[in-house]
Amino acid sequence: MNNDITQLTAEAVGLLKSLIAIPSVSRDESRAADCLQQYIELQGMETGRKGNNVWSLSPLFDLRKPTLLLNSHIDTVKPVGGWRHDPFKPTLESNGKLYGLGSNDAGASVVSLLQVFLQLCRTSQPYNLIFLASCEEEVSGKEGIESVLPQLPPIDFALVGEPTEMQPAIAEKGLMVLDVTATGRSGHAAREEGDNAIYKVLDDIAWFRDYRFPKVSPLLGPVKMSVTQVNAGTQHNVIPDRCTFVVDIRSNECYTNQELFDLITPHLKCEARARSFRLSSSHVPADHPLVRRAVFLGRVPFGSPTLSDQALMPFPSLKMGPGKSSRSHTADEFVFVREIEEAIGLYLELLDGTSIR
Repeated sequence: MNNDITQLTAEAVGLLKSLIAIPSVSRDESRAADCLQQYIELQGMETGRKGNNVWSLSPLFDLRKPTLLLNSHIDTVKPVGGWRHDPFKPTLESNGKLYGLGSNDAGASVVSLLQVFLQLCRTSQPYNLIFLASCEEEVSGKEGIESVLPQLPPIDFALVGEPTEMQPAIAEKGLMVLDVTATGRSGHAAREEGDNAIYKVLDDIAWFRDYRFPKVSPLLGPVKMSVTQVNAGTQHNVIPDRCTFVVDIRSNECYTNQELFDLITPHLKCEARARSFRLSSSHVPADHPLVRRAVFLGRVPFGSPTLSDQALMPFPSLKMGPGKSSRSHTADEFVFVREIEEAIGLYLELLDGTSIR
């Protein structure tokens, strides 16, 4: 088995280097999708594709069996300033550190899950397998996983690859963004004229700062609300007749986004509009067979504050992958080869012959 893991790791690292060398910023992933699709087909597997999403089903797919989805994403954020390495040139150092944009988030998960998928497809399992490399995850785009799920057979459970140091995230915070608007009346700042829209938002901003929702998750903690943008005024001597601000709301599994919106709006004097309710919090019971199996393997379940494609999955899911979340979206992003090797081994131990429901 150790020799097999070594070979699978070498395959995974080689593919990851190829993906790093192909810029795949969100909504511009077509070349990376081409590369991945060609690789899967060279392994003798059939593929499906919609836009820049690529998937493959295990042979002899049997609808009488439950279905497990292995998913991660091929898109990246734009490279930030401060890179000392070329973000699109895979650089492997002697200590096993592989630099490159998307190496950690989430290229290492993509290539590890793919090798595990190919390996498990060679054996008999009590479930069907689908491997899906999705696009637009970093922007929660509607042409990503949300567009693909209707094309796939019914799914019973998903394992989502994101950098969690191979610890199982059994809950994940959701996201709702509010645009709040106050309307006043313009006037000259030197005279007692106008109705200042900035003053109208002050109480509402203070409410978002101070309010605490009563339901607190043991895994995800409280709902978190942060005012992140404020915009008003055209020049120093004109009373502004309009002021807008943006609120970033991270929901726990105790509330749906719609419920939070309905609870928030009666407290506000200004008009609030939600950009979307679709990015929900997710949660899988601690006694689910895959969670119990992960614990048996020495993994420690936790609640994740960061968003992933789990938010768009209408079925139970678990987030678990190689790398560290703190490396994501940073200059000189990297992953260790040993983390990919550990991931492949742990994924196989977690999934081989295991019940998924």
